[in-house]
Amino acid sequence: MKNIRKGFTLIELLIVVVIIGILAAIAIPKFANTKEKAYLASMKSDLRNMATVEEGYFSDFQVYTNGTASNAGGTTASLSGFVPSAGVTVVAANTGGTGWSATAAHSATTRTCAIFIGVAAVSPAVVEAEPKCN
Repeated sequence: MKNIRKGFTLIELLIVVVIIGILAAIAIPKFANTKEKAYLASMKSDLRNMATVEEGYFSDFQVYTNGTASNAGGTTASLSGFVPSAGVTVVAANTGGTGWSATAAHSATTRTCAIFIGVAAVSPAVVEAEPKCN
């Protein structure tokens, strides 16, 4: 009588588990880096939108607005109708009629972004009207 075994041996299963572990070790850091890039893109987008809000406000009132707009922790605070993306807080500062600056922070990262128009450079931004992150 022939004895036919069906299934995988322990060595075969261990090799598969090790290969999956190696692939996971490679993929997880790349995924974390992708999330960080998404947070930065969200902050830059919010700063560009803030530029539109600032210029629209200036068009109506001949002065730039200042204050804080946030959408973090389940609560929102708008600034002249502007509400940033989820997890982002934008702080705008004006200098009368000459210009404004804004910084953005995300609750899931320690990095910040900034933009300025018509005022001195605000770190990490170095080019006027171009959002930059550190």
